[in-house]
Amino acid sequence: MKKYIVRLEAEERAQLDQIIRTGKRAVYVVRHAHILLGVDESRAGKKMSDAQAAHAYGVSVRSIEHVRHRLVEEGLEAALGRKKQCRPSVEKIFDGEKEAKLIAVACGQKPEGRTRWTLALLADRVVKLKIVEACSAKTVGRVLKKRIEALATEDVVHSAGVRRRVRVRDGKRFGRLQTAV
Repeated sequence: MKKYIVRLEAEERAQLDQIIRTGKRAVYVVRHAHILLGVDESRAGKKMSDAQAAHAYGVSVRSIEHVRHRLVEEGLEAALGRKKQCRPSVEKIFDGEKEAKLIAVACGQKPEGRTRWTLALLADRVVKLKIVEACSAKTVGRVLKKRIEALATEDVVHSAGVRRRVRVRDGKRFGRLQTAV
């Protein structure tokens, strides 16, 4: 016996039909709309069993059950979307404190025999200083890029010329200026 029974209202059915007809959504959204219309037990519904719907739409019976459960418990928008993760798949390496330490290292003394820091050298240094256990150069680059973009709104130099572009202190372009600036 089904625990969660789908009974769609006329406007919900019309919304799902619109999603199917336009096809301008993600494939899983269109598939979920088909599933909901298929297992609808109201007068206008198709009243398919879970096994019939699974075979018709190329998904497992358990997927049908999950979509029905989300519709009944959370509503139509939740049933059309994907289930949200409770926590990220991969934990962040750098939190606020570790990020600040990385930036302090990058802004501090240059490595011996070098004119500037490279991302690989920074990654090795934060591991040596035991700020993080392991880290790649790409991760360091992402953290520093995020920080530069955040600072760019405060620390900008206006380029000369008609184009009115904002430049970060090192000369790289950041983006167009608003007319109020």
